[in-house]
Amino acid sequence: MITSLSIKNYALIEKLAIDFSKGFSIITGETGAGKSIILGAIGLVLGKRADLTSLKNKEEKCVIEAQFEIGKYNLKEFFEANDLDYEDETIIRREILPSGKSRAFINDSPVNLQELQDLSLYLIDIHSQQQTQELSDENVQFKIIDAIANNSEVIADYQKLLKSYKTDKSKLSALLKKQSDASKEQEYHTFLLNELVAAQLKSGEQQELEADYEKLNNVEIIKESLDKSLAIANEEQFGVFHNLNEIKNALQKVAPFSPEYQNLFERITSLTIEFDDISKELENCSEKLLNDPTQLELINQKLQLIYNLQKKHQVSSVDDLLQIQSDLGNSLLELDNMDEEITSLSKIIEEKASELDNYASKIHGNRVNAIPRLSEQLVSILETLGMPNARFNMELLPSENYFQNGKDELQFLFSANKGTDFGLLKKVASGGEMSRIMLAVKAILAKYSKLPTLIFDEIDTGVSGEIAIRMGEIMKEMSNTMQIFAITHLPQIAAKGDSHFKVSKSTIGDDTQSELKLLSQEDRIIEIAQMLSGANISDSALNHAKELLN
Repeated sequence: MITSLSIKNYALIEKLAIDFSKGFSIITGETGAGKSIILGAIGLVLGKRADLTSLKNKEEKCVIEAQFEIGKYNLKEFFEANDLDYEDETIIRREILPSGKSRAFINDSPVNLQELQDLSLYLIDIHSQQQTQELSDENVQFKIIDAIANNSEVIADYQKLLKSYKTDKSKLSALLKKQSDASKEQEYHTFLLNELVAAQLKSGEQQELEADYEKLNNVEIIKESLDKSLAIANEEQFGVFHNLNEIKNALQKVAPFSPEYQNLFERITSLTIEFDDISKELENCSEKLLNDPTQLELINQKLQLIYNLQKKHQVSSVDDLLQIQSDLGNSLLELDNMDEEITSLSKIIEEKASELDNYASKIHGNRVNAIPRLSEQLVSILETLGMPNARFNMELLPSENYFQNGKDELQFLFSANKGTDFGLLKKVASGGEMSRIMLAVKAILAKYSKLPTLIFDEIDTGVSGEIAIRMGEIMKEMSNTMQIFAITHLPQIAAKGDSHFKVSKSTIGDDTQSELKLLSQEDRIIEIAQMLSGANISDSALNHAKELLN
């Protein structure tokens, strides 16, 4: 439960520190006095977003700190999971800096807003007037039924499996689309692959073919040049080889006379050997060179095939074509394997659907058993709240769809009077009836909830008199097992509190401030008397206030 709250530089509050006790606490005050500011401050501690408008003095930081007694609520696992220091007396602090930045701390350890919001789910439920209207929402109605049905664990397991199921369904959908798209192109891709395979391409062959083509296409010129070179080299009297030998013989005679001549002799000898080798190679090339029009045509056809394939696939090398051939082969192989993958995934999805159906069936069964209990308790409480003929018809409608909380749809019908037909809650219930129904719901849920604190923000809207007294008694009864706060304008409810706080607003010079004060017994009498008769308190109002408090 919340044991203390301190606020500094927030909205109309300059500085405030207040302690709270267990049981039933009342908060009253005139409209606009600042009750919503107190709730806003608590909301910030629980992880709501803030901005600079929260600062009273824009040049100083806002600090809101709340202390909670959590020793009885088994929260050690949460603190360990989030790497936080656990204390039975846990302190949450929220700071809003003039720069607009916000910081949050749990027992002085920095945390992000999500961690703060996660912890708040175990600490306080703030029931606003808006939540009363949300009672008409099917998701809220299911949460009420599921709390009575003790469905939390099975729904958590169902939701975990549902997430996996939906992921697999998305994968299957993507696979089927990919298969469909691939199937449309399969015939064309098969044609392209066969065309490339038939070309019998080899890495590097384009350069070899182009060289062979140039050689065969110019065979006469090459033959003439080679033969002419051989003639010049080997002519008997004036050929290059003959002249080189003459030079070598001449240098051989003088070589012994100096190292310089010896070096020249060795060089001409080497040159003679090299030239002899070149001459033999020229002769060999000349002998191998044949005019072969048939081979030339075959090479030309292969080159044209390569050029056409390169143009079709918009690439510039045989290696690129071979890569495309490999990719096409892999793509077609992948398509063949896709059938097996689709079959396997479909089987997994079918198994998960069957498991989901089992969970949904268990959820449904628990709800079926819980609905009569919920309806009976609601009717019993509402009877004491001046609605003796209230009736509920909660009908579960099975669906083929997987929703986040099972496979049920819900018709939550209500009738307030004898002789009237059932209708949707939001259409047939008045504001006062909705307030009483919501209080009845909260009273029932309090038995199943492990929450330490519940704050009612004007849940008494639309009621008065004896009904208000009974609403106060119900909240008082709820406070036996949890800490209850009620923000109210009704004296009948205010009188039921164990402690009573008043929010007031005052103007000091040019400054307006709100404050929260714990009332003494005498102060309570005066406050309740004012709630009964207004600012001018009559003796009868004072006496009535005393009677209510007694």
